[in-house]
Amino acid sequence: MRTSRPWPRRRERAIGGVTAGSIGLGETVTWRAWHFGVPWTMTSAITELEEGVRFVDEQMRGPFRLFRHVHVFEPHGTGSRMIDEIELAAPVLGAIAERLVLVPYLRRLIRRRNAHLLRQLSAPGGWGERAD
Repeated sequence: MRTSRPWPRRRERAIGGVTAGSIGLGETVTWRAWHFGVPWTMTSAITELEEGVRFVDEQMRGPFRLFRHVHVFEPHGTGSRMIDEIELAAPVLGAIAERLVLVPYLRRLIRRRNAHLLRQLSAPGGWGERAD
């Protein structure tokens, strides 16, 4: 799996661990981004990896009591489709915060991030390379 360029909309950038290029099983990346008008820092580790099939990243340190993100890739037309599955536990207000705030917010965030990644993949220079 490769890390991506920063996502300007959220001022997201990798600040620790593997910050560019490939990231593998057991390796970590620390992200800093702005959400709800507040800077957030989260360190995730790649805990499962099947190249080209699926990978799992899990929060090691960060704002959630639990955050597990499964990325599944399946053939689709001439390319592939990525399916995101997220398991989370809110840091405060539990299920109420999850259902009313976090889940809808994360759905929108992931849709937008995936659209950004698709544009990045289609751009000159391809995946993870700058087209300066």
